[in-house]
Amino acid sequence: MNILAFDCAASTCSAAVWQGDGIAAQRFEAMTRGQAEALVPMIEAVMAEAAADYGNLDVIAVTIGPGAFTGLRIGLATARAFSLAAGTPLFGVSSFDAVLAGAPVVAPDESTHKSVLVALETKRADIYAQMFDTAGAPVSDPAAVEETALAEFAGAELPVLVMGGGAERALKVLEAGGVDAVLSPAPAHADAGTIARMAASHWRPGLAQPSLEPLYLRPPDATLPAPRDLAAKP
Repeated sequence: MNILAFDCAASTCSAAVWQGDGIAAQRFEAMTRGQAEALVPMIEAVMAEAAADYGNLDVIAVTIGPGAFTGLRIGLATARAFSLAAGTPLFGVSSFDAVLAGAPVVAPDESTHKSVLVALETKRADIYAQMFDTAGAPVSDPAAVEETALAEFAGAELPVLVMGGGAERALKVLEAGGVDAVLSPAPAHADAGTIARMAASHWRPGLAQPSLEPLYLRPPDATLPAPRDLAAKP
């Protein structure tokens, strides 16, 4: 299977090519801005390194969020453009699932935690959060959770393992609320290599998503100005 995967939903930018049964090329760079300029050259670099042809791709995999509004729009618009140009199906992965899939595998009898909280940074008063059980199955819907409500959101299956770009802040909030929590050694952000591996495991012909919808958990901070009343006097 030939897969192109990329992500720029958070403060990173990454791209990867999967060929056969493994990663053929991969790039990852931390960046708080500039994804619009960096993503396509990064994609071109991994495609060239893997000697891959856009016309031979089986699927294009991309994160659908949640994350930064601008980064999500860039990633999804780029995925749609490549899909349209090459006639390649699309496969969407949530940022929560991508972070969880990149975590180290721990055997159930070695695990000391009873639930997993994936926390993504919003740089606001809330935290993007979703709860999973130790097998990786979701036990809550994804949500934008205020810090004051995070302990209740984490539930009673303790201790909870916390991971993701917002994990350190979430851990402090949980500990302040008396919740038994521990910080995961997993990477803080999703990366395209993990997303490619997820697509290789889960995508099959007929499961394509030709119109991916971004997972926004709250409205954007920027809003359009109110329409002018043309009948009003100046």
